[in-house]
Amino acid sequence: MERLTGLDASFLYLETGTQHLHVCGLLILDPSAGDYSFDKFKAELGRRLPLIPQLRRRVYEVPFHLDHPVWVEDQDFDLDYHVRRIAIAAPAGDRELAELVGDIAGRPMDRDRPLWEMSLVEGLADGKVAVICKYHHAAVDGIAAANMMTHLCDLEPGVTRPEPKQDRQPEPRPSEWQLLAEAVVKFPAKMGIVGMVPKTLGVVAGFAQRRRNNKTGMAIPFSAPRTPFNLAITPHRAVAFTQAELGAIKEISSTFGVKVNDVVLTIVAGALRDYLEKHDHLPDRSLIASVPVSVHESTRHTAGINKVSTLFARLGTDIADPVERLRQVAEANCGAKEEHDLMGSDFLQDWSKYAPPNTFRLAARMYSSLKLAEMHPVVHNLVVSNVPGPPMPLYFLGIRVDGMYPFGPVFHGAGLTVTALSNNHKLYFGFIACKELVPDIAELADAVPGVVTELLSAARNSV
Repeated sequence: MERLTGLDASFLYLETGTQHLHVCGLLILDPSAGDYSFDKFKAELGRRLPLIPQLRRRVYEVPFHLDHPVWVEDQDFDLDYHVRRIAIAAPAGDRELAELVGDIAGRPMDRDRPLWEMSLVEGLADGKVAVICKYHHAAVDGIAAANMMTHLCDLEPGVTRPEPKQDRQPEPRPSEWQLLAEAVVKFPAKMGIVGMVPKTLGVVAGFAQRRRNNKTGMAIPFSAPRTPFNLAITPHRAVAFTQAELGAIKEISSTFGVKVNDVVLTIVAGALRDYLEKHDHLPDRSLIASVPVSVHESTRHTAGINKVSTLFARLGTDIADPVERLRQVAEANCGAKEEHDLMGSDFLQDWSKYAPPNTFRLAARMYSSLKLAEMHPVVHNLVVSNVPGPPMPLYFLGIRVDGMYPFGPVFHGAGLTVTALSNNHKLYFGFIACKELVPDIAELADAVPGVVTELLSAARNSV
């Protein structure tokens, strides 16, 4: 039994009937070089499951929600529930596959089972198959997902791993009295929240001092302009995906002396500018993105799965020239990073461990049902995440990976999320949004190649 940290549990508390807090991944696999079958795929996955014990555990709530839930191994684990086979009318293309991913992403997960699913999709063009992976954010973040993939992927085909040990007996389910007693014993520790007040005041003072020195800093939350996707969301999801050559991204980065993440944000900004201008909704102020930051390497916390912080970045969508936009994005990101470091890696995790479960649940439901996201200034316009993946080719359960597209959750007031993931000399972009707010999301993905070409031409012409 392992208790969820406050940050991990917050992804459960903030989930509502319309705000799903799971993440998805789309793997395009090429089985042409092997002897593929669905049964063999599932058997190999089942054989490797003992290497990934978190895939066999489920959430148990504490009575009256007096403390954060616990992870306990599911004694009734059923692989058939988690792995499904879907046939799509052949030959299916990207649009049909994106529609299927959106449909799966729009369904909530069953909390009475381990919080993951895999759907194997057959019928794609050229005989390829796809795997749509779905994990709850309480159970996985970017680094945890990468660690999980090391057990599911190989660096060459035909690898036979040693048979994992499977003789361990499942741990017993905790009784409600046990969970309740532990919550009561731990209750006095909740008073530690008082100590967070001076720490928070110190962070605010540091920000104020930095701004008095006229230094560029993080974008200010609640100052973002409103766009069509900054409203309350429905449960329905729309998805699109595309890719770019990682070499081109690195060439742009090197030529202009900026980071790869600056280039990624500028590409997303360019696609957003094209989209909003086309629909006559381009604000005269820059859009603001919430950018997750992994703190696995710097946090003092060892427990839990999600070790992440966030910063707010200006995207420069009000700037027409792509090179000037890149320059300003890079400059703003540098200042935002300095202020993020001033806040500290553990600030979000320190606060979240004192999160009162019942209060968070009630607040999330009220915020959702009353559509409060439409009644206050926009906190941020969207989430943009850039995850570095392995640089070499991968073989998922022995089958070659031809594409790897990530999709994060979307939130009330910020109904669009863009995630980029690098692998094997490619940069894969996943766009996901509330379907009613961005019904033509494919236009955003379609704009990416043109934005990359524009930046790359500018880089080569500047030499």
